[in-house]
Amino acid sequence: MTICERFDVVAVPFPFSDIPRVKRRKALVLSARPFNLRNGSSLLMMITSAAHSKWILDVNLEKWREAGLQKPCVARMRLFTLDNRLILSRTGSLSAADRRSVVAALREALPQHA
Repeated sequence: MTICERFDVVAVPFPFSDIPRVKRRKALVLSARPFNLRNGSSLLMMITSAAHSKWILDVNLEKWREAGLQKPCVARMRLFTLDNRLILSRTGSLSAADRRSVVAALREALPQHA
């Protein structure tokens, strides 16, 4: 079982809603290691090359090679929880600048209420 750190880039079996199969895709770990360990699952964010689509709050990953990606990608506001046993591998980690960009997008998508 793979237990990852926040901002690790991982390979996971990603389900598609329009076809009855999964594909190996990259995802970004958003939850902290203690959460991932205690719950047996991690909160993830989709990573895509997005060659044909764009979503609001897509985050361009500037240091994509450092993250273990093979081509330019974006972190996309498609969040999901996955059992840690299904994480296939860790490929890298986001740069400090890319981390800040993802956190800013998350804050915009999920604003705090006082």
